[in-house]
Amino acid sequence: MKALIIYFSRADENYGVGYIDKGNTEIVAEYVRDLTGADMFRVEPAVPYSAKYDICIKEAKQRIGNAPIKEELPDVSGYDTIYVMSPVYWGTYAPEMETALSGADLSGKKIRVISTHEGSGLGSMVKDVKRLCKGADVDMNGLAITGSRAKGSKAAVEAWL
Repeated sequence: MKALIIYFSRADENYGVGYIDKGNTEIVAEYVRDLTGADMFRVEPAVPYSAKYDICIKEAKQRIGNAPIKEELPDVSGYDTIYVMSPVYWGTYAPEMETALSGADLSGKKIRVISTHEGSGLGSMVKDVKRLCKGADVDMNGLAITGSRAKGSKAAVEAWL
């Protein structure tokens, strides 16, 4: 089986963590890659978010339903399993994830969802991924990793995989 990690991650100031050089979701995505051999695709906003957390969250709310990304997803036809990974913004994935996923044909793919958060758990991410990825086999048992514990989460990721 061939797998692809589609993830959104943001460094700079994060809630409950402070300023970081690498986003929490990226740290966890790298664990998934190391444990599964999956390829990685980073979803990046066309316009970067503010480095300040409180401004970033306001920007994210404004981008819901209209969040352009730098680059479209690669061809996913050769992948069996897709890992969808994002921090929780406003109760679900970052708005750019919806932009990336809405144009992809993921029917017949197994999709597994992982969030990073500071108290929101998975939010509605799994339900929202299922709604967006029609025809995909979405695993309803996602994994929620507290962002401030991302660096020490490799064992939890391995157990979930």
